[in-house]
Amino acid sequence: MTRITRPEELRALYAEMRERSRRKVLPALDIHCRSFIGLSPLVMMSSFGADGRADVTPRGDAPGFVQVEDAGALLLPDRPGNNRLDTLTNLLANPAIGLLFLIPGVDETLRINGRAEIRDDADLLARFEIDGRRPATVLRIEIEEAYMHCAKALMRSRAWDPERFLPRERLPSMGEILRDQLGLATAETQAEMLERYRATLY
Repeated sequence: MTRITRPEELRALYAEMRERSRRKVLPALDIHCRSFIGLSPLVMMSSFGADGRADVTPRGDAPGFVQVEDAGALLLPDRPGNNRLDTLTNLLANPAIGLLFLIPGVDETLRINGRAEIRDDADLLARFEIDGRRPATVLRIEIEEAYMHCAKALMRSRAWDPERFLPRERLPSMGEILRDQLGLATAETQAEMLERYRATLY
């Protein structure tokens, strides 16, 4: 096994980039990017801490939960989670952010790279209020790059094919996993966990 350490060594192993792959990167959102974001209920978000360590986290809600402020900016509410604040703490140290938008049933994805700031403006929080509950903060993301990503990864994985869906009972419940990992005496059942989650979604 040989470790690749230089860009030219890496490039020698791959075909040349197609011209349209080079040209498809946009500096702002066009009509197709806006439409994709409006239909997406799920986005994967990457960030980097002050120590350079990378982190990826999912964010999801009803389609369109990420709002387009204008062609150059997005607004993303931070709904209740585990309160570790990994992503938000990373963004305080390094505002660089990467987003991957997904739409169930669609094999293409939308990639956006930019810089984020954490806001708690009352008017922004009010825009994302649901059932009388507002997010604690909203990310405002200045877009630097936006482009559609090809379907090959999701085609190979068949991620949206119901015949490939894994029965949940094939895995231990989250409660059982945490019991084993943390040495707990008992495990929260899957039903108990889901009920607790439903009570704190917003």
